Amino acid sequence: MTKVKSSAPPLRAAVDGYRKGEKTRARILNVALTEFGNSGFSSVTTRQIAKKAGVNLPALTYYFGNKRGLYLACAHAIVARYRDGLAPVAEVYSATLRAPLGPDEARTLLKRLFAELTRFLLSTAGNQNPALFVQREIASPGPAFEILYAELWRPGIELVTNLIIEASSGLFSEQEAQVRAVLMISSLTGFSSGLPVIARTSGKADYVGLVIAALDAQIATLERRD
Repeated sequence: MTKVKSSAPPLRAAVDGYRKGEKTRARILNVALTEFGNSGFSSVTTRQIAKKAGVNLPALTYYFGNKRGLYLACAHAIVARYRDGLAPVAEVYSATLRAPLGPDEARTLLKRLFAELTRFLLSTAGNQNPALFVQREIASPGPAFEILYAELWRPGIELVTNLIIEASSGLFSEQEAQVRAVLMISSLTGFSSGLPVIARTSGKADYVGLVIAALDAQIATLERRD
């Protein structure tokens, strides 16, 4: 009678290989986010990234194809991080769309949104380089601009714009609200990327708490006073 050999060892090896592959891919991606964020798309080579990630160039090519593919993967990773970080607020806002928000509710939700964004940008490890990556694409649109615009900037600006209009009881036109939305969002991402300079100038401080308080005060001014 022929014995059936167990498939457990090959299966375990396959699982271990998959996990190792995912770790390698993630390591390459993290290095790429740092390099692209610091130096930009044109100034970085895949060979540099592979060396700093501790892999050979064929491994990078296997996972991402080429430099453009790696750069676009960085953009998708940034979008995923933002979505995961702000998912609780997005869910609350989606639920409120079933009925109109009152001004007080809109201001409360706007404060919560920016508080979560502040914590995400200033408290989450590894977010400085993604912020630099995003700022480079804003200042000089590159291969990832359309991804970031369609999946990150436009939805975020639309959300904040709508909340500003509702929070101010229609005091601002859509364009006026959009300008305020962009100013609020960009000031926060700019603060995030400049945090090392600010920390060296001002010393240790609860920057998260200070930024949230400043944004809360700004949002409070949206209340319409007839």
